[in-house]
Amino acid sequence: MNAPFSMADLAAGPFDAPRQVLNVGCGPAHPGKLHPAFRGLGWREVRLDIEPLVQPDIVASIVNMRGAVADASFDALWSSHNLEHLHAHDVPRAMAEFARVLRPDGFALVTCPDVEAVARFILDHGIDEVAYCSAAGPVTPIDMLWGHGASIEAGFGFMAHRTGFTLASLARQVLAGGFAEVRMSRSRYALWALCLMPGCRLDALRADFAETEQAELLGPEEEEEGGVGFGPA
Repeated sequence: MNAPFSMADLAAGPFDAPRQVLNVGCGPAHPGKLHPAFRGLGWREVRLDIEPLVQPDIVASIVNMRGAVADASFDALWSSHNLEHLHAHDVPRAMAEFARVLRPDGFALVTCPDVEAVARFILDHGIDEVAYCSAAGPVTPIDMLWGHGASIEAGFGFMAHRTGFTLASLARQVLAGGFAEVRMSRSRYALWALCLMPGCRLDALRADFAETEQAELLGPEEEEEGGVGFGPA
């Protein structure tokens, strides 16, 4: 078995970036898939996926990255629409893994469908009405709740959704996974969670998020704790 991916492996990369972001469930390589907060020269992306055919840097499942990713080896983690594809009982395992691979001052940025927003759309417009059009085609509440139907029909069964989240339920999962604080927001039909390790300082993240829609997660500049965040009870 190969040794876990570590900071030493990263140092051997094509350039020496000061911070490393783990893009979990990355899919095929495409610069547009990485959140804008991580596109600056100060970041190096490391791609992780369970599917070898997408040629990730690391082949592993997000519910068990042990043996593939060392403890405290990344500054940040980016998870875009992964959690809803897990069975509900696997979500706590994934959250614990996210926290495990981050440095003590690291953070994760997580986004997934907002079930409450989808439910409101259904009440107002019906379950079959198109909510918006994506690059993959029209998207209905059925697609957002259970997975993109056209993709599943085309043979991509892994696109099916197995669980879902409200703002409060996702916040609880993050904190139960070992993060010290989570800062939540909504955007259209998506939830966003900025998951902070105990040593993470908001002021260290402001430059990265300044020109992004998720800058609101950090709150006003004079704020360093609390505000829109949730912490352990």
